[in-house]
Amino acid sequence: MKFFTFLLLPFIIFAQSNNPDVIIRNLKNEFNKVKDYSVDVNIKVDVSFLKVPEMNAKIYFKQPDKIHIQSEGFAMLPRDGLYTSPLSFLKNDYTAIYVRDEIIDGSNASVIKIIPLNDKGDLVLTTMWIDQKRNVILKVESTTKTNGTFTMDLNYGDNKYPLPSSMLFVFNAERSKLTQFDRNDENSKKKKPQMISGKVYISYSNYVVNKGLPDSLFEQKGKNNSNISSDVH
Repeated sequence: MKFFTFLLLPFIIFAQSNNPDVIIRNLKNEFNKVKDYSVDVNIKVDVSFLKVPEMNAKIYFKQPDKIHIQSEGFAMLPRDGLYTSPLSFLKNDYTAIYVRDEIIDGSNASVIKIIPLNDKGDLVLTTMWIDQKRNVILKVESTTKTNGTFTMDLNYGDNKYPLPSSMLFVFNAERSKLTQFDRNDENSKKKKPQMISGKVYISYSNYVVNKGLPDSLFEQKGKNNSNISSDVH
Protein backbone atom coordinates (compact mmCIF):
# COMPACT_ATOMS: atom_id res chain seq x y z
CA MET A 1 0.00 0.00 0.00
CA LYS A 2 2.86 2.42 0.78
CA PHE A 3 4.46 1.66 -2.60
CA PHE A 4 1.14 2.31 -4.38
CA THR A 5 0.75 5.65 -2.54
CA PHE A 6 4.28 6.64 -3.52
CA LEU A 7 3.52 6.03 -7.19
CA LEU A 8 0.40 8.18 -7.00
CA LEU A 9 2.09 11.11 -5.27
CA PRO A 10 3.49 12.85 -8.39
CA PHE A 11 0.05 12.75 -10.02
CA ILE A 12 -1.55 14.26 -6.95
CA ILE A 13 1.02 17.06 -6.78
CA PHE A 14 0.56 18.10 -10.40
CA ALA A 15 -3.18 17.46 -10.60
CA GLN A 16 -4.99 19.95 -12.84
CA SER A 17 -8.02 21.76 -11.48
CA ASN A 18 -11.10 22.43 -13.61
CA ASN A 19 -12.34 25.07 -11.19
CA PRO A 20 -11.69 28.49 -12.79
CA ASP A 21 -11.74 30.29 -9.44
CA VAL A 22 -9.04 27.99 -8.06
CA ILE A 23 -6.93 28.39 -11.21
CA ILE A 24 -7.14 32.18 -11.07
CA ARG A 25 -6.52 32.29 -7.32
CA ASN A 26 -3.33 30.28 -7.80
CA LEU A 27 -2.30 32.60 -10.64
CA LYS A 28 -2.80 35.65 -8.43
CA ASN A 29 -0.97 34.10 -5.49
CA GLU A 30 2.03 33.32 -7.68
CA PHE A 31 2.24 36.82 -9.13
CA ASN A 32 1.73 38.43 -5.73
CA LYS A 33 5.18 37.12 -4.83
CA VAL A 34 6.38 39.95 -7.06
CA LYS A 35 6.10 43.14 -5.01
CA ASP A 36 7.89 45.30 -7.56
CA TYR A 37 10.29 45.00 -10.47
CA SER A 38 12.23 46.89 -13.10
CA VAL A 39 13.08 45.47 -16.53
CA ASP A 40 14.69 46.52 -19.80
CA VAL A 41 12.54 46.02 -22.88
CA ASN A 42 13.36 45.96 -26.56
CA ILE A 43 10.39 46.74 -28.83
CA LYS A 44 10.04 45.99 -32.54
CA VAL A 45 6.85 47.13 -34.28
CA ASP A 46 5.58 45.65 -37.54
CA VAL A 47 2.76 47.71 -39.08
CA SER A 48 2.44 47.94 -42.85
CA PHE A 49 1.95 51.71 -43.24
CA LEU A 50 4.40 52.77 -40.51
CA LYS A 51 8.15 52.75 -40.34
CA VAL A 52 8.81 52.52 -36.64
CA PRO A 53 12.41 52.38 -35.41
CA GLU A 54 13.36 49.69 -32.94
CA MET A 55 12.91 51.04 -29.43
CA ASN A 56 14.33 50.42 -25.99
CA ALA A 57 12.68 51.32 -22.71
CA LYS A 58 12.85 50.59 -19.02
CA ILE A 59 9.68 49.62 -17.17
CA TYR A 60 9.14 49.94 -13.43
CA PHE A 61 6.20 48.17 -11.80
CA LYS A 62 4.91 48.18 -8.24
CA GLN A 63 1.90 46.39 -6.83
CA PRO A 64 -0.92 46.66 -7.30
CA ASP A 65 -0.89 48.64 -10.57
CA LYS A 66 1.76 51.36 -10.60
CA ILE A 67 3.81 51.65 -13.78
CA HIS A 68 6.58 54.02 -14.81
CA ILE A 69 8.07 53.87 -18.32
CA GLN A 70 11.40 55.49 -19.07
CA SER A 71 12.70 55.82 -22.60
CA GLU A 72 14.21 58.14 -25.18
CA GLY A 73 11.40 59.10 -27.54
CA PHE A 74 9.19 56.25 -26.40
CA ALA A 75 6.05 55.54 -28.43
CA MET A 76 3.81 52.52 -28.48
CA LEU A 77 0.75 51.00 -30.05
CA PRO A 78 -2.44 50.42 -28.01
CA ARG A 79 -1.75 50.63 -24.27
CA ASP A 80 -2.40 46.89 -23.94
CA GLY A 81 0.83 46.32 -25.86
CA LEU A 82 3.07 46.18 -22.79
CA TYR A 83 2.33 43.22 -20.54
CA THR A 84 3.17 44.22 -16.97
CA SER A 85 0.85 42.14 -14.79
CA PRO A 86 -1.62 39.27 -15.30
CA LEU A 87 -3.87 40.97 -12.74
CA SER A 88 -4.66 43.79 -15.18
CA PHE A 89 -7.22 41.48 -16.80
CA LEU A 90 -8.85 40.77 -13.43
CA LYS A 91 -9.31 44.24 -11.95
CA ASN A 92 -13.10 44.54 -11.98
CA ASP A 93 -15.85 42.08 -11.06
CA TYR A 94 -16.07 39.17 -13.48
CA THR A 95 -17.31 35.64 -14.07
CA ALA A 96 -14.69 33.03 -14.92
CA ILE A 97 -15.54 29.95 -16.98
CA TYR A 98 -13.33 26.91 -17.52
CA VAL A 99 -13.56 25.83 -21.18
CA ARG A 100 -11.01 23.07 -21.84
CA ASP A 101 -7.34 22.15 -21.69
CA GLU A 102 -4.96 22.67 -24.62
CA ILE A 103 -1.28 22.08 -25.33
CA ILE A 104 0.70 25.23 -26.13
CA ASP A 105 4.38 24.83 -27.04
CA GLY A 106 4.52 21.54 -25.15
CA SER A 107 2.85 22.90 -22.00
CA ASN A 108 -0.62 21.98 -20.82
CA ALA A 109 -2.81 25.07 -20.52
CA SER A 110 -6.27 25.53 -19.05
CA VAL A 111 -8.47 27.80 -21.16
CA ILE A 112 -10.41 30.27 -19.00
CA LYS A 113 -12.88 32.88 -20.24
CA ILE A 114 -13.20 36.10 -18.23
CA ILE A 115 -16.53 37.91 -18.63
CA PRO A 116 -16.85 41.35 -16.93
CA LEU A 117 -19.96 41.83 -14.81
CA ASN A 118 -20.14 45.59 -15.40
CA ASP A 119 -19.10 48.15 -17.98
CA LYS A 120 -16.52 50.01 -15.89
CA GLY A 121 -13.50 48.72 -17.76
CA ASP A 122 -12.51 48.59 -21.42
CA LEU A 123 -12.42 44.80 -21.67
CA VAL A 124 -15.45 43.04 -23.18
CA LEU A 125 -14.19 39.45 -23.14
CA THR A 126 -10.83 37.91 -22.34
CA THR A 127 -9.66 34.35 -22.86
CA MET A 128 -6.55 33.20 -21.01
CA TRP A 129 -4.47 30.05 -21.42
CA ILE A 130 -3.01 29.34 -17.98
CA ASP A 131 -0.21 26.88 -17.22
CA GLN A 132 -1.27 25.50 -13.84
CA LYS A 133 2.06 23.87 -13.17
CA ARG A 134 3.85 27.23 -13.20
CA ASN A 135 0.79 29.44 -12.61
CA VAL A 136 1.55 31.74 -15.53
CA ILE A 137 -0.43 32.98 -18.53
CA LEU A 138 0.82 31.54 -21.83
CA LYS A 139 -1.64 33.30 -24.10
CA VAL A 140 -4.32 35.99 -23.98
CA GLU A 141 -7.05 36.94 -26.43
CA SER A 142 -9.07 40.06 -25.65
CA THR A 143 -11.82 42.15 -27.18
CA THR A 144 -12.04 45.75 -25.95
CA LYS A 145 -14.52 48.59 -26.36
CA THR A 146 -12.07 51.20 -27.59
CA ASN A 147 -8.88 49.44 -28.67
CA GLY A 148 -10.15 46.66 -30.93
CA THR A 149 -8.93 43.12 -30.39
CA PHE A 150 -5.52 41.77 -29.47
CA THR A 151 -3.66 38.59 -28.62
CA MET A 152 -0.55 38.01 -26.53
CA ASP A 153 1.77 35.02 -26.72
CA LEU A 154 4.13 34.90 -23.75
CA ASN A 155 7.35 32.99 -23.05
CA TYR A 156 9.03 32.83 -19.66
CA GLY A 157 12.38 31.15 -20.21
CA ASP A 158 14.14 30.30 -16.96
CA ASN A 159 12.83 33.28 -14.99
CA LYS A 160 12.56 32.58 -11.28
CA TYR A 161 9.47 34.76 -10.99
CA PRO A 162 6.30 34.65 -13.15
CA LEU A 163 7.58 37.39 -15.47
CA PRO A 164 7.90 36.96 -19.26
CA SER A 165 11.15 36.89 -21.19
CA SER A 166 9.44 37.68 -24.50
CA MET A 167 6.03 38.44 -25.92
CA LEU A 168 4.34 38.69 -29.30
CA PHE A 169 1.48 41.21 -29.27
CA VAL A 170 -0.89 41.08 -32.27
CA PHE A 171 -3.58 43.74 -32.56
CA ASN A 172 -6.47 44.82 -34.76
CA ALA A 173 -7.60 48.35 -33.95
CA GLU A 174 -8.70 51.66 -35.41
CA ARG A 175 -5.79 53.60 -36.85
CA SER A 176 -6.90 56.60 -34.78
CA LYS A 177 -6.24 54.59 -31.60
CA LEU A 178 -2.53 54.37 -32.33
CA THR A 179 -0.56 56.76 -30.15
CA GLN A 180 2.15 59.16 -31.28
CA PHE A 181 3.05 57.45 -34.56
CA ASP A 182 0.60 59.31 -36.79
CA ARG A 183 -0.95 61.86 -34.45
CA ASN A 184 0.15 64.67 -36.81
CA ASP A 185 -1.26 63.02 -39.91
CA GLU A 186 -4.04 65.52 -40.82
CA ASN A 187 -5.25 63.40 -43.74
CA SER A 188 -5.90 60.41 -41.48
CA LYS A 189 -8.00 62.61 -39.16
CA LYS A 190 -10.39 63.52 -42.00
CA LYS A 191 -11.01 59.92 -43.06
CA LYS A 192 -13.49 57.45 -41.63
CA PRO A 193 -12.10 55.09 -38.96
CA GLN A 194 -9.81 52.53 -40.55
CA MET A 195 -9.10 49.15 -38.96
CA ILE A 196 -5.49 48.03 -39.14
CA SER A 197 -3.49 45.06 -37.91
CA GLY A 198 0.03 44.87 -36.61
CA LYS A 199 2.52 43.00 -34.48
CA VAL A 200 4.77 44.09 -31.65
CA TYR A 201 7.72 41.96 -30.60
CA ILE A 202 8.92 42.62 -27.06
CA SER A 203 11.96 41.17 -25.30
CA TYR A 204 12.39 41.57 -21.54
CA SER A 205 15.81 41.42 -19.88
CA ASN A 206 17.71 42.36 -16.72
CA TYR A 207 14.84 41.94 -14.28
CA VAL A 208 15.42 43.36 -10.80
CA VAL A 209 12.68 42.04 -8.50
CA ASN A 210 11.51 42.99 -5.00
CA LYS A 211 14.06 45.69 -4.28
CA GLY A 212 11.56 48.10 -2.75
CA LEU A 213 10.91 50.70 -5.45
CA PRO A 214 9.88 54.06 -3.88
CA ASP A 215 6.42 55.49 -4.59
CA SER A 216 8.09 58.73 -5.64
CA LEU A 217 9.44 57.00 -8.76
CA PHE A 218 5.90 56.65 -10.09
CA GLU A 219 5.15 60.32 -9.59
CA GLN A 220 7.97 61.53 -11.83
CA LYS A 221 7.00 63.17 -15.09
CA GLY A 222 9.26 64.53 -17.75
CA LYS A 223 10.18 64.64 -21.39
CA ASN A 224 11.45 61.08 -21.50
CA ASN A 225 9.13 59.58 -18.92
CA SER A 226 5.62 58.18 -19.08
CA ASN A 227 3.43 57.22 -16.15
CA ILE A 228 0.43 54.92 -16.17
CA SER A 229 -1.32 54.56 -12.83
CA SER A 230 -4.61 52.84 -12.15
CA ASP A 231 -5.70 52.47 -15.78
CA VAL A 232 -3.38 49.58 -16.64
CA HIS A 233 -4.21 46.96 -19.31
